[in-house]
Amino acid sequence: MGEGSKVCVTGGSGYIGSWLINKLLAKGYTVHATLRDLKNESKVGLLKSLPHAEGKLVLFEADIYNPTQFDPAIQGCEYVFHVATPLAHEPGSSQQYKDTTEAAVAGTKSIAMSCVRSGTVKRLIYTASVVSAAPLKEDGSDFKDVMDETCWTPLHDSLYLHDPFYKDYIFSKTTSEKHVLSYGNDENGGGLEVVTLPCGLVGGDTLLSTPSTRTVCIAQIVQNERAYKSLKFLEGLLGKIPLVHIDDVCDAHIFCMETPSITGRFLCASSYISLQEMANHYALYYPEFTVKQENEDGERKDIKWSSTKLCEKGFVYKYDAKMILDDCIKCARRMGEL
Repeated sequence: MGEGSKVCVTGGSGYIGSWLINKLLAKGYTVHATLRDLKNESKVGLLKSLPHAEGKLVLFEADIYNPTQFDPAIQGCEYVFHVATPLAHEPGSSQQYKDTTEAAVAGTKSIAMSCVRSGTVKRLIYTASVVSAAPLKEDGSDFKDVMDETCWTPLHDSLYLHDPFYKDYIFSKTTSEKHVLSYGNDENGGGLEVVTLPCGLVGGDTLLSTPSTRTVCIAQIVQNERAYKSLKFLEGLLGKIPLVHIDDVCDAHIFCMETPSITGRFLCASSYISLQEMANHYALYYPEFTVKQENEDGERKDIKWSSTKLCEKGFVYKYDAKMILDDCIKCARRMGEL
């Protein structure tokens, strides 16, 4: 593939989007990338400065709050990576939608329909989140024994009332993923193949100069309360924390494009570890830092990570938990965060 194939990446200036574009360009693909604002010189400049960008990268302005804007970017492409997502709904940012979930679902629906209308798109690959795959029982009272692709986070308001931000994110990612999967198995899809990749907490390096989920991975060292709260939230929702390297995430996306026949849901994480195991790693290998101490809950059920679907298709992860956490430290040092 590669040479001559045209693909689209929504959310091109984000953490995953920019790394994915870099890899696609290196493989010879022509990339249509969408950004919310083409007048943002730092984001446009970053993408235009990538190796092989000249003549191979075309930028389009499109906002998830105005989903019909994505048509020109998708037209003529064979594959679409829908990476963009509204992270938090800002009142006044749109009169159309009442919350993040409504905006995310509308954007996903519109992009799927653009793929169908294009007449050229073979497969839509959606960047989902593991927050949609909590191994909670339907009433939220307890955990199941395993976490795999059959797990769907129960959407009961009462389970997430303590934090509206996390509730909005869980509801938007879960509802959007279910919606986009419906295009792969119903007549509205017009033959469109759909793959969703619920990704774990992404760590490693970055092309960006701004914080990303990588910061959450080192929250126990940098004493960032908001990032640490996200870590605790993930462990509470999922039993442990699924970790994945940015390089593996993007390779998994490309694998799901280049594999001849693939549809459905594939959890994407190479490791499944507790906050205590993360703290132990940092304390052992980085004694120069003060590591936030964890109170291990002895009653917590030992949930197993049982997702093997991606590897059964032939995908191989290159990074284990130690490598991911070590790369987060390296990156933070390079950027002056440590």
